[in-house]
Amino acid sequence: MASAAGAGRILAPPVEQLRHLAAQLRLLLPGVRVGEARETTEEFNPEVFWRRLNEAAVKVSGEATTLTTVFSRLPVPSPQETQRICEQVHVAIKAVIAVYYSLPKDEGITLRKLVRSAAVDIVDGMAQLLEVLLLPPAQSPENSDLISCNSVWVACEQVPKIPKDNKAAALLMLTKSVDFVKDAHEEIEQAVEECDPYCGLLNDSDGDNSDSHNAENSVLGFPSNQDSYWSEEDQELIIPCLALVRASKASLKKIRILVAENGKKDQVAQLDDIVDICDEISPSVDDLVLSIYPPVCHLTVRINVKVRMSCSVTVFLSLNLELGWQPASYSHPLVSALH
Repeated sequence: MASAAGAGRILAPPVEQLRHLAAQLRLLLPGVRVGEARETTEEFNPEVFWRRLNEAAVKVSGEATTLTTVFSRLPVPSPQETQRICEQVHVAIKAVIAVYYSLPKDEGITLRKLVRSAAVDIVDGMAQLLEVLLLPPAQSPENSDLISCNSVWVACEQVPKIPKDNKAAALLMLTKSVDFVKDAHEEIEQAVEECDPYCGLLNDSDGDNSDSHNAENSVLGFPSNQDSYWSEEDQELIIPCLALVRASKASLKKIRILVAENGKKDQVAQLDDIVDICDEISPSVDDLVLSIYPPVCHLTVRINVKVRMSCSVTVFLSLNLELGWQPASYSHPLVSALH
């Protein structure tokens, strides 16, 4: 934003100024998502960094409150007052981004990702607020401006909760991976328990000829809903897949415990590697679970197991041994489940 209007300069109407600011914030987002740490000769001071980040988040939260208060009622501010408010919002957002850029890579990629995510949420939340304030009253849902402002507040309030070092950040991400795999495991186990190939086939005695034909086939032992149940061949394939999902969950829990008990804060790169591999295992498990829902494509299931899961597990184990947290003879549950 321009710092001040020149003499005789005609300012844009308030709505246009808000639209311009929203567009500027949207243009900042791609740079934040891929932004690199800025080179500096100053020694990194964690206490200063976190204080500055917290202060910047508080400032943005206050500016969001001002925007909501001023522009959600009539009359709207003058162009001059709107310019002042927009400049303050822009400065506050840039301050958050600048603090994020000051976090060096050697503090940990996992930690940087968390701080980056917080910065993105703050910028995106502010842009959303501006866009809602631009809507005509007839198109703006009741209190939608307050809801959007609340998203900015929530993003700012999350800043003090960010882990303060890479080990803590790694533990947070590992916990999320464990929870993700746990949910996938519980979902597929419930589906297996509830599976009944004959469910709903014999309940409608008043059906048409097609229904009668289906019921006849069912009585003969040939269910007609093959797309919604597992055949005997499918069930034979599901058993080892479930074992693999359970083993993945157990392995992620174990590595989280190992990181908590044996991981050191100065093992920055190793912890980042562990998190990266676990991030691969979680979606691999999700893909595997999705692929064993009926109708089952056996080739897809085997590809998910042999290609995605095997690759992730191999690197996972090599990192585990590289860190010296387990002896080479350690029997890993994923190894047995893959064979």
